[in-house]
Amino acid sequence: MIEAACAGARAGAKERHLKAPKVLAVTVLTSLKGTDLQQVGHTHNLESLVERLGRLAIEAGADGLVCSANEAGALRAALGKEIFLCTPGVRMASDPRHDQARVQSPRFAIDQGADLLVVGRPIYESPDPSAAAQAICAEIANALAGSAVS
Repeated sequence: MIEAACAGARAGAKERHLKAPKVLAVTVLTSLKGTDLQQVGHTHNLESLVERLGRLAIEAGADGLVCSANEAGALRAALGKEIFLCTPGVRMASDPRHDQARVQSPRFAIDQGADLLVVGRPIYESPDPSAAAQAICAEIANALAGSAVS
């Protein structure tokens, strides 16, 4: 499926004289935890399953992965700096988890090597979405400033 998706995306872009889009493959949904995977029959632990699926996706031609910030550092170490990592389930420590099992802060995601953070409900369900977005942006700016020094 990933090979076909990559081939289709690249052929379609070439046909239209456009830059090919990045094709990202989902590893394990951030709403799942290890026990959920065991219930559906996976024998690998969560971290090894994420790495295995990530490696297979990259070998099939995906440009990057959608993964929890919890696994981003291990994927970055295993698959290299050029892999694009998109991390959903990002929220401030004080935000509700909702249906997400594996969430982390913007700083943690950036420190683990995330290229793109997905933040939804912490902003649009906030009583003050503007203040929520500003707080997240401030944490991102601080994390990026700190990583530039390191």
